[in-house]
Parts: sequence; C-alpha cells; structure tokens
Amino acid sequence: MLPNLTPDVALAERLFDELRVASFDGVGITRDAYGAGERRAHEIVRAAAEGIGLDCQVDPIGNLLMTLPGSDRAQKRVLLGSHLDSVAEGGNFDGAAGVLVGLAALSGMKRAGFVPGRDVTVVAVRAEEAGSWFPISYPGSRGALGLLKPEELGVKRQDNGRSLADHMREEGFDPGFVERGGRTFSKDDTAAFLELHIEQGPVLEGQGAPVGIVTGIPGSRRLRGARVLGEYNHSGATPRKYRRDAAIALAELAHRVDDRWVELEARGHVLVVTFCVMGTTEDAGFTKIAGEARFQLDVRSVNPRSCDLLMETLYEAVPEIEARRGVRFELGAETTSRAAPMDAGIQAGLANAADALGIRHLSMASGAGHDAAAFAMAGIPAGMIFVRNQNGSHNPKEAMRMEDFAEACAVVTRWASMSSSQ
Repeated sequence: MLPNLTPDVALAERLFDELRVASFDGVGITRDAYGAGERRAHEIVRAAAEGIGLDCQVDPIGNLLMTLPGSDRAQKRVLLGSHLDSVAEGGNFDGAAGVLVGLAALSGMKRAGFVPGRDVTVVAVRAEEAGSWFPISYPGSRGALGLLKPEELGVKRQDNGRSLADHMREEGFDPGFVERGGRTFSKDDTAAFLELHIEQGPVLEGQGAPVGIVTGIPGSRRLRGARVLGEYNHSGATPRKYRRDAAIALAELAHRVDDRWVELEARGHVLVVTFCVMGTTEDAGFTKIAGEARFQLDVRSVNPRSCDLLMETLYEAVPEIEARRGVRFELGAETTSRAAPMDAGIQAGLANAADALGIRHLSMASGAGHDAAAFAMAGIPAGMIFVRNQNGSHNPKEAMRMEDFAEACAVVTRWASMSSSQ
C-alpha cells in the first residue's frame, strides 16, 4: 500500500451532511425503502461517485454500483458497501456509513494514484431496512444474488398496502429480473464483500474500542402475528376463577420465556429475546377483562441451537397456560433466518490492518441482521466491521463520532488496497 493512501474522510463528512438535510423528517431521518427517501439518497451518492470519476451503473432492481476499475478487470471484484434506506424516524449513520466509507476509500485511492489489481466496487444496496416497510429480509441484496423468490415480490408495504414489485416498477426498476432468476453478483465474479456498519448496541462504547471485527450475523426465529384469545368480561363483576384473561396469559408466557433466557445464558448460550409488540387490542377498555392480546417475538443467536432451545420452552408453555387459564393461543406462521458466520480470512485481514495502523479493535458477533449475511449465504466471502456508536440505532440519537469513523475508514482502505492487489 502506498504511504500516502489515506481515505477521503472529508468527502464522507460532506455526504453525511447532505443526506441528513435531504432526509430529515422533523424528528429523525426517514429514507423509505423503494420510495422517495431512498431515491434521494441514491441520487446524492451517485452524483458524488461520478464527481470523483467512478464508473456508475444501476442493476435491474435498483442496487447502485460505483466502480474503480482495476488493472486486471477479468479478476473477481471486491465489494464494499451497505444500504442507504432507513427506518422511519431513524438515524443518519445506520447503513449510510457503510456506503460512504467505500467512497472515502476509493476517493483516497484515486487521489493517491493507486490502481487496484482488480475492480473495487462500492455498492449501495436497496431496502436493507425492508423489515420496517415490507415484511421481508434483504430484498435488494438477495435480489442481486439470485436468492429472492419471485413470490416474495408480492409482499405488501406496511404503510400503503402496495406490493414490492409495484414499488420497484414505480422507481423505474424491473422485478422481472428476479422472476427470470437474474444475478448481479455471484461467487464466480466476486472475491469478497465487506460491509461497515455502526454498532447497534453498547459493546464498543463500553469497552473503549472504536472498531469491532464481526465474527458472525445471527439467525432468528420470529413470531410476527401471534395472539391470545380469551373472553371479554366485566373487570369488577367477574371473580378470578371465571376469568379467561388474555393479558395475564400473555404476561405469564413472557415471564416463562424470560426465565428460560436467563437459564440458557447461565449455560453459556449467547442469544437475545425480545417481545417487540405486546399488548391488548383496541377493543379493551378500562372496565374490561382483556379478551384478546397480541404479540411479536424475536429470538436471535449466531448459534441456531440457542434459538431452538428458547422456542422449545415457548411451545411447551403454551398448552399448559391454555389449559390453566382457559385461553387459546394463535401463534401464526413462524419465520426464520439462518445464521451467517463471517469469513475467517477477511476477519484476519481486518485485524492485521487495524494492528498495522495501531487501532484498537474487538472481535464480536453482530446482534442484528445485515446484507453481509445474504452475501455469505450465496457463497461469497463476507466480512463486517463495526464502528463505535453512542445511543443505539434505529432512533434519531445515533451519535457515531467522526474520529471513530475515520479510524474505521483507514482500516477498510488498507484492507481493500491489500485485498484488491492479491
């Protein structure tokens, strides 16, 4: 690597500011997947990429590819990237940092006169936050990798009821690419995918490290539309033994599940368990016993067995609670995702780069899902690097420090320059 090869952090800072101005909704940042917010973000980033002389193209489902050509274009390319969409009223760094680090790295390469041995492409993937807009995971990356099923194009966006395919068409893209089994990336043409992301939890901040090297992305087992059916009755006139209280039944289930989580952690299992939604319905009132309660459950771990053990407890508890409390659970369809270990070679390369630069780093599992999981599932070596972030994620208070981002940029730039020359 050339001694003057340093990332263009100033470019990234300017783009963070532009994205914030274009995406501020009065509370936080909203860049809706396959909608106007994501479109504006892609326009801003593409203009910057063209401004530094990168080759830009958009694949049939909207993923933006920004390439610095290598000296041997027949070699497999190296990908850097993440997403530009956000949750509603989210933060400015989630996803965007992984795209802007790529532009900072390639701008630094061009500025230094560095020509990689193979193409290095920054990819802005569509709709990673689709779970907040559509009930589906990674449609942009899975669509580019040939992993998105044609029937998934029919899922409805949760705020307007229109299909994913309709939103793709409205944005000028071609859902037929998915139906025809098209691919933008494969293990035959892609050597590696590296995604930078803000950490979405407190580990790096608590440990005083600016950078984390990710060992794996968790799999999950989820209940998205579960409910408990009891009987509405008068809260003052119904003795306990005559009650079929859906709210108390759900509370008991949550307590049983939480106790099991404690037991599993004590046995060395690493997992997270969240009742994301839990409450009575709009039919409940101050003088009513709840006749219905609804909940969503999200169980995640890099170890599939940990998820299985937790869910076994739930499925054992449900009939016991039904029999004792006179209620009925309707758990609905369970959705799952596979855990994705990150490539050992990429982890080692990132650690070597950080050590060479004197940057402190931790090895850690991701707590959330990311596009890197889809690339790993497609057989492409994938890696992730986390940047320390204050105040969590998916909220307006995301507070990544630019000095931490700059250190992560340096690691990514060094890794990319070395990987593209091998």
